[in-house]
Amino acid sequence: MSALPAAREDTAAPAAVFPALSPDRHRPHSLHAAERSWPETNCSVDLFVEVIAALGLPPEALMGFTVTQDFEGDQFGFFKIPTEDLEALAGIRLAELAIFDEPERHVAEQVARGRLPLVELDSFFMPDTRGVSYRSEHGKTTVGVNRIDLSARRMEYFHNGGYFALDGADFEGVWRTAERSAEQPFLPYSEFLKFGPAPDLATLPARAAETLSRHLARRPADNPVRAFQARFAGQAAALYDRPAFFHKYAFNTLRQLGANFELLASMLEWLDAAGYGETDGAETDARAIAETAKVVQFQLARAVARRKADALPGQMEPAAEAWDRLMAKLDRRFG
Repeated sequence: MSALPAAREDTAAPAAVFPALSPDRHRPHSLHAAERSWPETNCSVDLFVEVIAALGLPPEALMGFTVTQDFEGDQFGFFKIPTEDLEALAGIRLAELAIFDEPERHVAEQVARGRLPLVELDSFFMPDTRGVSYRSEHGKTTVGVNRIDLSARRMEYFHNGGYFALDGADFEGVWRTAERSAEQPFLPYSEFLKFGPAPDLATLPARAAETLSRHLARRPADNPVRAFQARFAGQAAALYDRPAFFHKYAFNTLRQLGANFELLASMLEWLDAAGYGETDGAETDARAIAETAKVVQFQLARAVARRKADALPGQMEPAAEAWDRLMAKLDRRFG
């Protein structure tokens, strides 16, 4: 039994951070449009895109950090919106949420206070992952809990590029209600978002451009795509006898690279529409990186199946050249 008092579970309509949201009516932001090369990026950025949009703000404004992505030897950086950008551009403060009792009660308490809890839960019990991991594979993923009803055992949450609901046995599964005990508690890593005053939309493009300029000074000294090219063939060859590992490798390399720069392209287009463009087609170069990564992902699958990976580094050359052009143009405009 929990030591915490019940968190408003006796109300007719459980509290929600964004009361107007409904899984049935929710439409993902355009950054998650199906026609994009990478409609999903990673669980962190995808979640924040939808949360920022729910605040009535343009998520594109917060994508300046993408210029800092580097190749880390066996992966491209798993990119996340920096906490300082969240606060400066969207009025969002990110803080850690201590879990020392039943986690769902901590979550309900914060939701009732207008904060959005971010919790690492098991996608095995999330119906929105049907066909990927739902009831087939366990894995940690971060969700943003917008509404939770402890009595009805129901929860609505942001996850990846959408807004969903789960209940019943799935609710019990994500919170591990049947298997936890005082000796073996369930203590998932958790944070929460506190929302400050809404930022001034009129000055947001200028502040977003300043943030992009600051990140540009922190970008990799050397072209990360070329660093990837130097390792690509060898890493792909290591997949020949590990076919089940292909998707994990592709996610952490080509998808992270492509999705990252497609977001940058969208930011540059947004800045251009707001009058902060004049980048000499930099968004085209950013999009070329994204599209090349998408094409090469299919080429990687064929190369692994045929056990012929030698040509893969050369197939990344359009992205490597686009990165050089992109950074030169951004330097001229924002450097």
